[in-house]
Amino acid sequence: MKAVVIVPVLKQARANKAAKADATLTTTRSSESRLEEAKGLAHAIDLEVVHGAIVPINDPRPGTLLGSGKIEEIGALLDEFDAGLVIVDHPLTPVQQRNLEKEWNAKVIDRTGLILEIFGRRASTKEGTLQVDLAHLNYQKGRLVRSWTHLERQRGGAGFMGGPGETQIEADRRQLQDRIIKLERELEQVVRTRQLHRAKRRKVPHPIVALVGYTNAGKSTLFNRITGAGVLAEDMLFATLDPTLRRMKLPQGRTVILSDTVGFISDLPTHLVAAFRATLEEVLEADLILHVRDMSDDDNAAQNSDVMRILSDLGIGDAEGADRIVEVWNKIDRLEPEAHDATLQKVASSKNIVAVSAITGEGVDRLMEEISGRLSGVMTEATITLPVDKLALLPWLYSHAIVDAREDNEDGTVSLDVRLSEVEAGELERRMGNGPKPQGEDWE
Repeated sequence: MKAVVIVPVLKQARANKAAKADATLTTTRSSESRLEEAKGLAHAIDLEVVHGAIVPINDPRPGTLLGSGKIEEIGALLDEFDAGLVIVDHPLTPVQQRNLEKEWNAKVIDRTGLILEIFGRRASTKEGTLQVDLAHLNYQKGRLVRSWTHLERQRGGAGFMGGPGETQIEADRRQLQDRIIKLERELEQVVRTRQLHRAKRRKVPHPIVALVGYTNAGKSTLFNRITGAGVLAEDMLFATLDPTLRRMKLPQGRTVILSDTVGFISDLPTHLVAAFRATLEEVLEADLILHVRDMSDDDNAAQNSDVMRILSDLGIGDAEGADRIVEVWNKIDRLEPEAHDATLQKVASSKNIVAVSAITGEGVDRLMEEISGRLSGVMTEATITLPVDKLALLPWLYSHAIVDAREDNEDGTVSLDVRLSEVEAGELERRMGNGPKPQGEDWE
């Protein structure tokens, strides 16, 4: 389908005056980057964008958002390009959407509706489908404002004085609410299942590392690079939607679980934040959060603010949560040589930042070392002698420690030279039933 994309922008001279009336129109992003992102969203569902325009607004109209002159101008563009869809990169009220559709005789969707369409196409698991359907129904429920030709289904009351009965809109709204309740119940079951999976993972305490970031920052490409998984990774907004978890081995031998989550975006619809909370809770459970940023994007600073705002809404914005976040500056292979070198210099003098290229692999080894160091802490070296009644600890040791040497003794005991973190040393102490001795001595 041919589509025209428009980005409403409040003129700076009137920004302060209108901020209270319509704060969503003010943004730290450049108008050009907003237009490019809106076009990218349209391309993500195979729409043919025949024209894109930035539309300055002096005074937002409550009935149409745009002034009559701009409405006529866009209407002429629709006729010129034979387009049947207008994408407005801004939230529209149901009345504004209806009025604009009448004026242009074309389908009109706002930013929220466009993102919902993309998510509807990308969802592949049962959980993802349920979450998208729920968000779509909640969005649709407030938009039953079409002019029905048969509003009155039946007459209510008795005799001639009975008023109109249930209207078509009321019937549709009731049906939508019934479907919402049904989906919420199904989603509750999925949430319980996911909670059971988390409980099982806690019993086998592998640390969880979650990838978060703005959509198209390269999370899935990085995920594939360090796990060898085959997750769909394309240069497209919201190429992946459903969360993916894989086990991987760190350089020091420790096993961790890496989680690839849905990409964030500015002005993420509240319906989606609420519906996808079960998925986003994977981030809350994570021991370490890798915030992947696209350093080749001129708007990466604004994207960073959007991601941190959503993380803050999830409860990860406090000081304790911030300690779990490592910034991964991705796509450095796209930078000019001078910018590339400057980025590496900045990273070298900064904590909690690693520069990588998920495509070429540059910096990925350094990232793996950072993950290992964060999760393992200070490594302890020791020689352990497992008595016969403790040989059941061998699988645990091979999974949670680095075994440098092993000797099977004639009396049935096993001696091992191991390296393990302070946390795991404490856990081993508990499992062995006695405390660790100084380095170089046997643990018996």
